[in-house]
Parts: sequence; structure tokens; C-alpha cells
Amino acid sequence: MSGKEAKIEVEGVIIKALPSLVFEVQLPEDFWWRVVKGYLSGKMRNNFIKLIEGDRVTIELSPYDLEKGRIIFREK
Repeated sequence: MSGKEAKIEVEGVIIKALPSLVFEVQLPEDFWWRVVKGYLSGKMRNNFIKLIEGDRVTIELSPYDLEKGRIIFREK
């Protein structure tokens, strides 16, 4: 398995904005690690996508570190 195949994509809700474009994202209840830290992907930074509390996002987690992930999509 290469790195791109091993990603876990999960939908969550932003509950808190932290400095340096880092967000706390609450995942659904079927995950035991409920709150993770998420940072913006490069495409979202380049296109100036803004996120606020309450937004539904898709976050990409690595199987090696389930405490932080990359926010790759914001639901409309």
C-alpha cells in the first residue's frame, strides 16, 4: 500500500478555530477518537476557502496518526 491509498476520509463538523489555520473537528460517534485537529489542504489555502465553526468538512486521516488530519473539502 502506498501513502495515497492508505488515507481514511471522514466527514466531521468544525467545533473550534485555533491559530495558524488549524481547526478542531468533531467526528461521528462511531469513531473512538472523536475530536481531531485538522489543517487546511494546499488547494483550500490557494483558493482562499474560509471555514467557521459549524461547517461540515471532509477530513483525510493517516492510519499512522489518527489525532490530526488534512481538511480537503467543505460542504455547502
